[in-house]
Amino acid sequence: MKKLFFVIALSLIATFAFAQQGCPYKYGANEEDSLRCLEEVNSFRIFYNNKQYADALTPWEYVVNHCPCSWDGVHTYAQTMFDNLIKAEKDSAKKEILVDKLINSYKNRHQYFPNKYTEGNGLGFMALNATRYRIKDYLKNKKYDEIEEIYNMFVRSIDMEKENTQPSIWDSYFIVAEIMTQMKRDTTIIIEAYERATDYIDISITNAFVKYEKQLPNFENLEAAFANNQIDKMEYDKRLKQLSSDTSRQMKLVSNYRKTLSNIEGKFQPYAPCNVLEAVYAKKISQNKDNINALKKMVLTMSKGGCITSPTFKEALEIVHRAEPGAQSAFFMGNLSLRNNEIDAAIDYFNQAISLFETQEQKVDCYYMLGLAYQISNKYSEARSAALQAIKIHPNCGKAYILIGDLYASSGNRCGGDDFLPRAYNWAAADKYAKAAAVDPSCAETANAKRAKLAFPTKQDRFVRGINDGQSYHVGCWIQETTTVR
Repeated sequence: MKKLFFVIALSLIATFAFAQQGCPYKYGANEEDSLRCLEEVNSFRIFYNNKQYADALTPWEYVVNHCPCSWDGVHTYAQTMFDNLIKAEKDSAKKEILVDKLINSYKNRHQYFPNKYTEGNGLGFMALNATRYRIKDYLKNKKYDEIEEIYNMFVRSIDMEKENTQPSIWDSYFIVAEIMTQMKRDTTIIIEAYERATDYIDISITNAFVKYEKQLPNFENLEAAFANNQIDKMEYDKRLKQLSSDTSRQMKLVSNYRKTLSNIEGKFQPYAPCNVLEAVYAKKISQNKDNINALKKMVLTMSKGGCITSPTFKEALEIVHRAEPGAQSAFFMGNLSLRNNEIDAAIDYFNQAISLFETQEQKVDCYYMLGLAYQISNKYSEARSAALQAIKIHPNCGKAYILIGDLYASSGNRCGGDDFLPRAYNWAAADKYAKAAAVDPSCAETANAKRAKLAFPTKQDRFVRGINDGQSYHVGCWIQETTTVR
């Protein structure tokens, strides 16, 4: 039986032998070898750039066999080259050889360029490509040992890379975790995979936001330096381009991780409804009362699964927050308190979470929930302030606009009497609902439904005050906003 990562191609043997020795020289043992290496690197570049992948393979093999430390691009571009060669190859035996070469191209590159590549990342891509090109055959022919070998390789890779694991590796890992769950009929496999994924991906997203937010003051500093003639236009454009590139890269990373997390959550949900998680974790919690990391994973998994009303979730969360009070546990404690109508406690927990979270992005939901708690307490100004903080961080936070709209719409007792125009506050509420629908399509239906139910001032009330449609109108009382008569 052909083992998963057995080297078929003899041309790769020299590469692995080379890796055993490290890099005794960069280009070659002598001048002649160095010249040959540079020629082959150049040939590979030309063929690769022209998408002549079949022609690029020969110089690629020479470089990785004789001078793999000469240029990191020969390892970076291997994936694209082999993907195209495999796609074009019609002979099944030759295709298998190409797949082997692709998989093994990741095996030793970390030894040649340790500052650029890691062993864990290489293992992850070896497993990823085995999943792409081999998993269907293994399933069809019931080669379950090979499937388990791929899964274990993913686990080793993730244990090494942790939050640095790339989104594409997470996607493939979870595909294999699902297969393993079905193969062994053991739901705990996919639960553990989900715990591992959500734990590290959340850290990855936080780290990307930290890097992004650290760069934001640099834009202001750059604008100030240019305005004060400390740098010229050429230097300004150069720095702006670099800053824009850096921040864009971090936000793209966040987007990719969020998409991956969404995919994983979609695959996980059918396997672990709340009753299953409750059954699995209820058994584990008594064995792990001193294992805070294990309890944190339980809390995170159950929260993402919408199981926050579970007694097991509450028990695990309270142990975690007593032992290691943190931003996430404070936020969850606030949610529990709010559900139990313990409003003062909820406000304290949400404020605690806001003070502990690392990034502004993480605080958005805290501010929103804090606003809800203040709303229940009839502290409308405080509720609006919290919602506005959420909007300041995330201008497309539709639910925060809806919250403000709800506050305005329920202000009848606060904004009536004297000569106030009855129901004028609903114009201000309508503005917020319209804004919510405009900035956040996900809440547009809710916002529009709330807006449709509003009752505006009558024509008679407007007429006696000389107020006409389209006119600006200042809503007083605690709202103090200018709106439009309609």
